[in-house]
Amino acid sequence: MSQHPTLKKSSSIGAKKSVLKRYDRIKLLKARGEWKEGMSPIGLPKTKPDA
Repeated sequence: MSQHPTLKKSSSIGAKKSVLKRYDRIKLLKARGEWKEGMSPIGLPKTKPDA
């Protein structure tokens, strides 16, 4: 029996992450100067990772 194509290993090992964890998003917002002290970590704006 063959394996379904979606279950095969990805050939793009080391690909760029398209989804960031909350702590990564906060760190990125701080680096960009968009994070203000006292802001809630819930409901963060969408961010794209730096290239």
